[in-house]
Amino acid sequence: MEKFRWAYIGSGNIAHSTANDILNGGHRIVSVYGRNAEKTRAFAKRYGAQACAGFEEAVNREDVDAVYIATPHTSHLDYAIRAMKLKKPVLCEKPVGVSREEAERMIETAKSENVYFCEAMWTWFSDVALTVKKWVHSGEIGDVTDVEINYAFPGILMPKTSRLLMPETAGGALLDIGIYPITYCYNIFGYPKSISCKGRLKNGIDISETVILEYDGFKCTLNMSLCRLKENCIINGTKGSISLPAFFHMASRATLKNGKAKQTFRGKTDYLTEFSRAGEEIRQGKLESDYIPFSATLDCLEIMDECRRQMGLVYPFEKD
Repeated sequence: MEKFRWAYIGSGNIAHSTANDILNGGHRIVSVYGRNAEKTRAFAKRYGAQACAGFEEAVNREDVDAVYIATPHTSHLDYAIRAMKLKKPVLCEKPVGVSREEAERMIETAKSENVYFCEAMWTWFSDVALTVKKWVHSGEIGDVTDVEINYAFPGILMPKTSRLLMPETAGGALLDIGIYPITYCYNIFGYPKSISCKGRLKNGIDISETVILEYDGFKCTLNMSLCRLKENCIINGTKGSISLPAFFHMASRATLKNGKAKQTFRGKTDYLTEFSRAGEEIRQGKLESDYIPFSATLDCLEIMDECRRQMGLVYPFEKD
């Protein structure tokens, strides 16, 4: 089968990470566009793509099967809509927008233009997370009693000019890292009965928060922080438990304990699987992903909207 051909929008860290992964499989990067011409040229040279001076030059080509958007999330709305209006399928980095309202506009465009649109949430293209979901739903641990997920890294030590620390680019813990534990719980348990969020704001961004999602009979406690380094997930039930030392970052195993029995599932959480499965869906003519349906993208952004409301977090571009 011919390689799947991508136009890249953005040439920063995530673009390099995905490129290094997908070029080991059935993919090519044929074009790239970014606002920094020097970085764009260096990226193109490294990965065998054509550096383009304009967005349409990179996207509106016969040899582009789909567009991957890897820019700061404040620019996703513009680039995604422009690509879809050129009839190009889009795989857009998480979060696809800074609010549910932005995601709604992108999804409406996908439907009206009759093109594929999907959030690039690698966790739920991964067999590791899908196996955890299957274990929970098949009753392997009985009734769920409590869930705790921690995800943090010392982002506060990054340069002050990093988009992660800038309110102008919707930086902070929630949208960049909080989306992962929120999406993890949502994809297993659905939309919560109630949402509670307490966070710490500094210099116009959230640097940490604890989010509690209430369900019937149990709650998910999610801790996110830019101030420390920690990652794990444990799901307890009346008959056993499921644990992951890393539920997001290169998650490769999940362990199920049930009575005296113990089993470990090993798999990959990688960009190649994500891009290959998205490319497969596009080639099959699908307009919405089976892995990341529109409802999941919208609901998780709605949860984050509520968390921001409770914290009083408003970005500069949202103010009157």
